[in-house]
Amino acid sequence: MMCQTYELYTLGEYRYVVVLSLYRGKILLSRHKERDTWETQGGHIEPGESPLDAAKRELFEEAGAISFTITPLCDYWAGDAAGGSAGMVFVAEIRDLGALPESEMAEVGTFAALPENLTYRDITPVLFAELEKIRG
Repeated sequence: MMCQTYELYTLGEYRYVVVLSLYRGKILLSRHKERDTWETQGGHIEPGESPLDAAKRELFEEAGAISFTITPLCDYWAGDAAGGSAGMVFVAEIRDLGALPESEMAEVGTFAALPENLTYRDITPVLFAELEKIRG
């Protein structure tokens, strides 16, 4: 799988959102109940939902975030030779976490750096590299 990033609002037809979450100076990732790997919060944009609304919804559903600021970072495309999909990447600075809602996620964890056992090893580091570009 490959991943490419683009300037914000370049791709236009968004199918997914990804949220790069920061909590107390660390990266906040979620672990799916059916996997032992870590991933960013995010998912499909529902019909009639804006990318921002989808990002906020996913952040709550998959991390229990109840107080945060969230801003768009860039567009991205992920896929392979057979095809792929476009999405929008957001950055969330989380102030408060509540209980993790009943969902497909088992837990959240904080990390000083991205762990080795990522669910989307070909995508997540590419997206966090975009965040590092603006944070210096």
